[in-house]
Amino acid sequence: MMVAYPSGPKAVIALRARRGSRQFRILVRMGLLMLGLALAAFGSGADPQSRSALVLTLDGPIGPAGADYVARGIAAAQKRGAGVVVLRLDTPGGLDTSMREIIRAILAAPIPVLTWVGPSGARAASAGTYILYASHVAAMAPGTNLGAATPVSIGGGFPQPGGRDDDRRDEDRRDDDRRDGKGTKGTKDAKDAPQADEPGSPGGGTARRPGSTMEAKVINDAVAYIRSLAELRGRNADWAESAVRESASLSAEDARTRRVIDLVATSVPDLLEKANGRQVSVGERSVTLDTRELPQQALDPDWRTRLLGAITNPNVALILMMIGFYGLVFEFMNPGALYPGTIGAISLLLGLYALSALPVNYAGIALIVLGLALMIAEAFTPSVGVLGIGGAISFMLGATILIDTELPGFGVSWPLAGGIAATGLAFSLLVVRLALRSRGRPVATGHESLIGERGTVLEWTGRGGRVLAAGERWKAESAAPMEVGQPVRVTGLRGLVLQVEPERPPTS
Repeated sequence: MMVAYPSGPKAVIALRARRGSRQFRILVRMGLLMLGLALAAFGSGADPQSRSALVLTLDGPIGPAGADYVARGIAAAQKRGAGVVVLRLDTPGGLDTSMREIIRAILAAPIPVLTWVGPSGARAASAGTYILYASHVAAMAPGTNLGAATPVSIGGGFPQPGGRDDDRRDEDRRDDDRRDGKGTKGTKDAKDAPQADEPGSPGGGTARRPGSTMEAKVINDAVAYIRSLAELRGRNADWAESAVRESASLSAEDARTRRVIDLVATSVPDLLEKANGRQVSVGERSVTLDTRELPQQALDPDWRTRLLGAITNPNVALILMMIGFYGLVFEFMNPGALYPGTIGAISLLLGLYALSALPVNYAGIALIVLGLALMIAEAFTPSVGVLGIGGAISFMLGATILIDTELPGFGVSWPLAGGIAATGLAFSLLVVRLALRSRGRPVATGHESLIGERGTVLEWTGRGGRVLAAGERWKAESAAPMEVGQPVRVTGLRGLVLQVEPERPPTS
């Protein structure tokens, strides 16, 4: 039996309508599926407080690696839907640029950042004090301290209080006061006012008077910065200023009493328990913390952070620069060796990247390059050690001033710099010694190397013939008669003709 299918324009229209409705239903189902997935994702991130507390650990001097680690950790916490970020802090200080990067990341964080100085014995000195002030919740463990936030002068420290400069400025100030009639003698307010170095003064430190305009600008900028952070978080701005101007420090209990920090917690779980219910400002909104029994999730530094931390060590950066410099020099001396050039180029680029992230004194780099160039030139110039010694001195001076800061953990090791300089100088002197020794040896190349060579007569007629010397056939001349097969010795060379004489038998 044959089945008849409808045909004609109406049938075609009906078939297209059925296909269109089927495609429409498929699109509707796909849209509903995508909407469900979006709602599920939105619902999972709608209540980040019910998720976890991402714990970051910043231990040691604050540098580019630490800043990158904290910034990426806060971003990772947002992606994971974490409720809060807990920053475990123990630092003696660090670079100003890295500190400001961390503070910018905290201020821009979409979730609260709780900074805890711990465990007992830890500290938040210098840059750590700024970070503590910038955090939404500042906490310390018992037996910890913070403060000493005076910025270290680039290229050298400020004059220490009590020194000759301070004494001289004190005398000048008292003389000016006496001339202006503003002396403290008989003035009750001045007499009763607590001195800066007395325990009752704010911060309990000695006021630091900058000795130059640049130092004053640096200190005033640091004061304004930390006061702005204190006012933003509602903390003690006056003590923050004393921490900068007077290098004041506080213990955990004193810091809580003076409203420098919010809490004293013995551990991270204790911090989460005590921070529960506090109201903090995250951006332009107020957030009530719900951190009770919040599970912790540690985020350890990854390979990128560890690599960045390793190469931004000034000592490692200096070693990389040396490897790169010598590698390129050896490649230029032996074109086609490939290994020295490849390793040297990689090391040099890593060293330059590390130095770009550090406060570098470019005069130090110039002295280091000059020292290396002089030590290498010693191997090619007969200066009897003058260039090598001068290069070693230049290298040591450059390594001393290479890093433009006195912060702990960011200095070049003297033994390392001395070892590199001594190695380069020893290499140069070794090359000089080998060159001097080679001057006393006979020439080993060219026609002059044939003199003294032994040979054998191949054919001879009269006063000339041919001999075999140095594996080659040569025309030869001699005043003495020769015979075929007779051993001879080369005594001279005239053009391409050897001057020979009979080989004398050894005497007994």
